[in-house]
Amino acid sequence: MEVGIIGLGKMGENMGVRLLRHGHTVYGADLSVDSRTLAQEQGIEATDSVANLAAKFTQSPRVFWLMVPAGKVTASVVQEVKALAKPGDVVVDGGNSNYKESIRHAQDLTEVGVHFLDCGTSGGVWGLENGYCLMVGGTPEAFAAVEPLFTALAPENGYAHVGPVGAGHFVKMIHNGIEYGLLEAYAEGFEMLHAAKEFDLDLHQVTALWNRGSVVRSWILELAERMYEHDQDFLDLEDDVADNGTGRWTVQESLDRAVPLPVISLALQMRFRSRQDQSYALRAIAALRNQFGGHAVVSKK
Repeated sequence: MEVGIIGLGKMGENMGVRLLRHGHTVYGADLSVDSRTLAQEQGIEATDSVANLAAKFTQSPRVFWLMVPAGKVTASVVQEVKALAKPGDVVVDGGNSNYKESIRHAQDLTEVGVHFLDCGTSGGVWGLENGYCLMVGGTPEAFAAVEPLFTALAPENGYAHVGPVGAGHFVKMIHNGIEYGLLEAYAEGFEMLHAAKEFDLDLHQVTALWNRGSVVRSWILELAERMYEHDQDFLDLEDDVADNGTGRWTVQESLDRAVPLPVISLALQMRFRSRQDQSYALRAIAALRNQFGGHAVVSKK
């Protein structure tokens, strides 16, 4: 089956390589010369524009798979594809788009007879070898047309048609919100272990132990075991943790739907805290404690 991947960053390139390994024909498009070069070295026939990509297909319907940043970039690429697409073609958005935007993209493409699937994609840099978990929203007809690609990209039972357009990115958004909470819980536990200097704990040993039969074992904990094998203090790292938008959208949905998400909400707030060189709020608390209780404050030297 032919597929054109728009966006040949690490995820897009790796997905293309996995599809090649399963016998599919992969074309690619990216503005970056370096990304195109790397993709071509892996066997992906790459070009610099959506128009050139569209011209490479020899079969129809054509499948355009987007792996570009959410928001304005995705919207722009959807419009480029819309101008070139033919009735029956399928657009798959495999990025982390907001599900509401995905619904709008589908409505827009339907005007010219083009199908749209929103495909929440999880697997990161390990997906090339292990496969990607794919959460797909769209019509059953569009899903069936692209299913051979899903079968190639995912591990066994690792993809599903979860509902109509928007459902795929909604499920992925909540997936990422849960990820925020998991990471925060593990990190807080690791910090407490690290702080217990009297025990001189080996965090690689502890995480390896927990991964063998404990109720907190997980793939994230397996990655932590791998991480602690090489470093336990992270002195070379800044404590600045980014958020990619999905965590914010998850928390906003909790407000809109009046569904309590206290752990995920706090995990998002902690990422904001990580970006502050100095916390005004904590300095204010210290000053206020000094005012009402005479508690000591630490002055800058």
